[in-house]
Amino acid sequence: MEGEDTPGGREMVGNTTGNGGSNILGEQTERLVDLEPADNAGSSTPVKDVATRTVRDAVAARFENAARRAEERETRAALAGDEESLQALWRRHRRWVAAILLAHKPRWADVDDLLQDVALSVVRKVHELRDPGAVRPWLRTVAVNAAHAAGRSGARRAKDTSLDGEDMQGGRSSGAAPDEESAHDAKRLMDLARQLPDGYREPLLLKAIHNLSYREIGQILGLPETTIETRIARGRRQLRELAVEHGISG
Repeated sequence: MEGEDTPGGREMVGNTTGNGGSNILGEQTERLVDLEPADNAGSSTPVKDVATRTVRDAVAARFENAARRAEERETRAALAGDEESLQALWRRHRRWVAAILLAHKPRWADVDDLLQDVALSVVRKVHELRDPGAVRPWLRTVAVNAAHAAGRSGARRAKDTSLDGEDMQGGRSSGAAPDEESAHDAKRLMDLARQLPDGYREPLLLKAIHNLSYREIGQILGLPETTIETRIARGRRQLRELAVEHGISG
């Protein structure tokens, strides 16, 4: 981000991704298609275990509430113009914003460039918000608009004639090392994820890339937790089917 009105310059964005967003996945790529852990259905639970779980859940809820209040205080300070709080706000939200950009951007657009655009909007306009609870929905709208604007511009900021020079049809060189094959499959899987319907693609990428809870994803997208859970499950199922069709191993 350029200009004196940008706190921290490029530090505001950080080195979140590379190669058009492929590095942001890393080992988390497997969450795109993995099933949620199965419950131990049918097993009897001793009363002592239930009591222990209740206490643990109560402690966890207390910490979660404390963290939520601390985040709200920090967000209010950022909206009031505190530069340090503003940078902390951006660091906290940056990765899931990148997931939104990945879900909506054209293939050739570079995620880091788009993050720069979103960060600039944060610096210039976030003070217009009054409700800390409005920050996540507002950031999502800014990210979606930035991705769509890149698609309309037609000006390629990062060349993407192929995935790291590989065949766009998904071919794999016979002499590729295992690590190279895994990276190749991860990039192809991301391409397939972008083909999912809008309602499935966005929550799935938020879960896979940032491992947000259903509640957090629901807050960003303005949807109930049960709807988010259903859409992620269906998105994963569709993605697994696409992966099988394209010969991508699980």
